[in-house]
Amino acid sequence: MRRIFAVGLLATLALTACGGAATDPGSAGTAGPGDSTDRSYDVSGVKKVDDIAALLPQAVKDKGTLTVGASTDYAPAEFRADDLKTAIGYDVDLSKALGNVLGLKAEVVDGEFASLLPGIGTKYDIGISSFTITPERTASYNMVSYITVGSSYAVKTGNPEGFNPDDVCGKSIAVQTGTYQDEELAGFSKTCTDEGKEKIDILQYGRQSDATTNVVGGKAIAFYADSTVASYAAALTSGQMEVVGGIRDAAPQGIVVKQDDAAMTEAVQKAMQHLMDDGTWGKILDAWGIEGDAALKTAELNPQG
Repeated sequence: MRRIFAVGLLATLALTACGGAATDPGSAGTAGPGDSTDRSYDVSGVKKVDDIAALLPQAVKDKGTLTVGASTDYAPAEFRADDLKTAIGYDVDLSKALGNVLGLKAEVVDGEFASLLPGIGTKYDIGISSFTITPERTASYNMVSYITVGSSYAVKTGNPEGFNPDDVCGKSIAVQTGTYQDEELAGFSKTCTDEGKEKIDILQYGRQSDATTNVVGGKAIAFYADSTVASYAAALTSGQMEVVGGIRDAAPQGIVVKQDDAAMTEAVQKAMQHLMDDGTWGKILDAWGIEGDAALKTAELNPQG
């Protein structure tokens, strides 16, 4: 994770991973909102499923690792621990669990979000990094659904600027480049100008941590991100941020696989379904304080609408 060098006010930002130790192995949901940034779930008990592992491409079997692309600055889905090196988060726990089912060691490799998709099938075997499933993405990649997440705005506590999520024209809003919310803001801004109003001042950042920092620092009035990300940031910034407007437009997110790799796609889809069916996926989300209804029960391939 990119370090945040501002002092004082910003020093306690949770997205710099400055919290305490992980929860006990195998525990779920035991940490309160301010207890720790690391609520990792111990997936060491998840075992290889031979029938599913046999579906993998031979090259991946021979390699022995599952290389997962992720932008590790998007707490609580994927971010970095106190050492600023170790990837943690519910997507990271999921990556490890999938690796176990497939008889592989999962290696989460960090990259800027906008660079991840082009690396699927070459630099990365798969991508697990809060990718919202959209027609544009499924036109070029396979996506296996696993969670439903909405979008939320977060502002400084008390909403001192009186930000209204239903009146965003002319406002400075931070967002991570290449995310679904980045695309949405561009659409919102066009609607503003089409209606003769001022465009949104969209402040794009390669890292979500920078978007968060610039809201707390006052450069942006709000950031727009996944609802899980916004809620987690609000809970772990020592009271400096809050979510306004609730959760908007919930949509499924997916594990990304190279489109023409049928073997990897089938293996990932069946491994994900196994983790849903045996309860592991729900326990991972519970450990991170994510509402239970976010966990999907069916790992669909390229769901539409």
